[in-house]
Amino acid sequence: MRFGIIGTNWITDRFIAGASLHERFELAAVYSRTEEKAREFADKHAIPGRYTDVEEMAASGNIDALYIASPNSLHAEQAIAAMKRGIHVLCEKPIASNSRELEKMIAAAREHNVLLMEAVKSTTMPGFGAIRDNLKELGPVRRYMASFCQYSSRYDAYKAGTILNAFKPEFSNGALMDIGIYCIYPAFVLFGKPKAIKANGLLLESGVDGEGSILMEYDGMEAVLMYSKISSSQAPSEIQGEAGNMIIRSISEPAQLELQYRNGSTKDLSRPTMEHNMYYEVEEFIRTVEEGRRESAVNSFAVSLEVMRIMDEARRQIGLIYPADGGTLCVSSTIRA
Repeated sequence: MRFGIIGTNWITDRFIAGASLHERFELAAVYSRTEEKAREFADKHAIPGRYTDVEEMAASGNIDALYIASPNSLHAEQAIAAMKRGIHVLCEKPIASNSRELEKMIAAAREHNVLLMEAVKSTTMPGFGAIRDNLKELGPVRRYMASFCQYSSRYDAYKAGTILNAFKPEFSNGALMDIGIYCIYPAFVLFGKPKAIKANGLLLESGVDGEGSILMEYDGMEAVLMYSKISSSQAPSEIQGEAGNMIIRSISEPAQLELQYRNGSTKDLSRPTMEHNMYYEVEEFIRTVEEGRRESAVNSFAVSLEVMRIMDEARRQIGLIYPADGGTLCVSSTIRA
C-alpha cells in the first residue's frame, strides 16, 4: 500500500520507523508547505514523491493512503480533500478539532467508500488486548484511574516568551487534545459512554490548557483522569475491581501490565511489544483496507466520535474554545455536567 505523508516532524519519523516494519507498507510521497522542507524530509527517508499541494498529491495516482500528522486544526480539511480523491486516511490523534468536524469527515469517508481511522496507537497494541481480555478477572470494576503527565519539551520555550505550535489555540492544541486523549480513549473503549463528566483545567495565557483532570460517572463505577504538559508524573494507571487491581505502567503505551489479586497473588499480563510501536496502528489500518472494510473494528467511527464529544464537553466546561469551533462548541446533550 503506497502511503503519502503530511507532516515532517518527530512523530512522522516515529511513524515511518514503525510502518516500515510492515511488509505491505510503501512510502511513496510527502507533503510540506515549503519545497525546501519537502525535499529535505524526502531525501532523509528516500521518498520519491515531493509535494507542496495536498490536492495535487491526492490526485497524483502515486498514493493509495495518506497519513496525516499536521497540526490538529488542519486534519479535517486535509483528510476530506484526500478522501474525495478515493484515498484512505490514517489521521493522527486527535482526529479533528471538534465533533462537528469529525462528523463531516465520517460523512466524506462513507460517501467516497474509503477508510478513515484515527491513529491512536494504544488501543491497537497487544497489551491493550490483554487489558480487555483480563478485565473480568477484577470482578465488578469500581474505578478506572488514568494518568499521563509529561512535561513538554516546548514549555521552556513558552516560558521564555516563544510560543510554539504545541501551545497555540489556532492549531487546536493543548494538554487535553495532545495527551489527555490517551486517558479518555481506553476509558470509552472499555466502559462505554459516561453518564456525566466533570472537567477542570488550567488555561495558559496563550489560550490553551496546560493541564487538567476529568471525572467520568458510570453506573457502579467512576473514571478519574489526570493529564499535563506542564508537569511530569511517574504514577501508573490502574483499574480497580472488587477482586483485584490491574496496574498499567503506561496508559499511552500499554505493554507492562500486572494483575494484583486481593489475596496477595499476582499475574504478569505484559506482552512482547515492538520498540517502534506505531507499527500496530499501521497493521490495523492496512488489514482493514485489505479485508474490504471501511471502518476499523478497534478505532471505530463510534469510538472516535464519542471521545471527541467528551473532549468537546470538557473544553466547554473549562472555557477552552478554538478558532476552529467558530466561537461556540456544539456539545451532545447526552453528556451532561
